[in-house]
Amino acid sequence: MVSDSDNSSSSCSSCSSDDKSSSTSSPFSNTTKTVSSSHHGLQWNKMIESIKKKSMRRFSVIPLLASYELTRKNLRRKQPKLTPSESAFTCEAFFMAKPSWRNFTYEELAVATDYFNPENMIGKGGHAEVYKGVLINGETVAIKKLMSHAKEEEERVSDFLSELGIIAHVNHPNAARLRGFSSDRGLHFVLEYAPYGSLASMLFGSEECLEWKIRYKVALGIADGLSYLHNACPRRIIHRDIKASNILLNHDYEAQNWPHHVVFPIEGTFGYLAPEYFMHGIVDEKIDVFAFGVLLLEIITSRRAVDTASRQSIVAWAKPFLEKNSMEDIVDPRLGNMFNPTEMQRVMLTASMCVHHIAAMRPDMTRLVQLLRGEDGPAELQQKAGERTMSVNACDLQDHTSSSYLNELRRHRQLLME
Repeated sequence: MVSDSDNSSSSCSSCSSDDKSSSTSSPFSNTTKTVSSSHHGLQWNKMIESIKKKSMRRFSVIPLLASYELTRKNLRRKQPKLTPSESAFTCEAFFMAKPSWRNFTYEELAVATDYFNPENMIGKGGHAEVYKGVLINGETVAIKKLMSHAKEEEERVSDFLSELGIIAHVNHPNAARLRGFSSDRGLHFVLEYAPYGSLASMLFGSEECLEWKIRYKVALGIADGLSYLHNACPRRIIHRDIKASNILLNHDYEAQNWPHHVVFPIEGTFGYLAPEYFMHGIVDEKIDVFAFGVLLLEIITSRRAVDTASRQSIVAWAKPFLEKNSMEDIVDPRLGNMFNPTEMQRVMLTASMCVHHIAAMRPDMTRLVQLLRGEDGPAELQQKAGERTMSVNACDLQDHTSSSYLNELRRHRQLLME
């Protein structure tokens, strides 16, 4: 989610966790003593002041991305008009939800990562680099360093604060756990380390076959996490970038999802994008459902969302097998017969319902969790899905036909691959 945050300079100094009264009792006291509380206060003041004009307007709407028609145009129309007094946003309100978060200094993070040694880099994306680090207390963490080349400083800072604001409302076993953050000489998130890395590395980057028991557990964890974000989180969250590389696996192979910020332009990874999203910019929970279906297909097959050789999407490849309920043609051949057929059937049915090209025909995450856990019969669930009333008009329905979707998919694939 993207959102910006506003504040007045008079209220920002309290954001720093490294004040004079607490630094001596901190487990990092030998390093935090070198940085005064006034330094952090001025740092946050400067950072917040730089985004004052834009911040609260977007922050006030982004956590509520639940409307079917939140395109860029409609998003602007829905933004409330705020007076200067209403736009004041205090750091205390922003961070008090997670008092356990630490505000790290750059030196702490640099020492933890051997000064961001490339050998300690465990992941890299378009907007950030992730390093493995060991804090002075011995805890192993993952440090996400936001890159500065892609965005203006003001936008990066506002996104950073907004991401913290989103995470402050998230408390679920299948959501990545934040240990702290830093705005000292760059913007950083400090996360709990996932020893097994990402789901993508386990499915595509390892010669060993990931056993079905773990795959099924991961699928359930991702479903539970998304259901929480959509329905139970204090602020409803639409992830908009569900993919295997964003799913981390802890020491028990529990899926850990990172509910980061994405708003515009249209973002996500090709192959996971729902048709109504990349064709019309429509945003609601159903785009996460579609991406979850693609992820389930990857779990079943160990094929990537888009095959690099044939440039064919996994949805286009798998749909004929799903329609025929052909388990032997779609299951990862490395699994052999080492899987539970009932569980596999549940996952296949769930995936097929998630990747329906008409959003209104996709079940919500609560229903999908029930299906994956066998708490609702497949026949009954299929009947309920078929009885859903479609909220698209005739024009939209024509745009969302299967042939139209496939044509758009080919066009976007060509643009992105060349």
